[in-house]
Amino acid sequence: MGFKIPSVPPTTNKTIRFPNDVVEQVEQAIQGKDCTFSAFVIAAVRMALEDLEEEQK
Repeated sequence: MGFKIPSVPPTTNKTIRFPNDVVEQVEQAIQGKDCTFSAFVIAAVRMALEDLEEEQK
């Protein structure tokens, strides 16, 4: 399953620091899309967790 830019899901606020270059790349990727920075990061983390789970099998 490939990465898909999500629409805004319900979320809980957490504080995290990102390198400026990562912030800029995410903002460019979501520009003009119905997606927030947080929703993009959540989808990316979920995909990373799925990949890790598959590696453990």
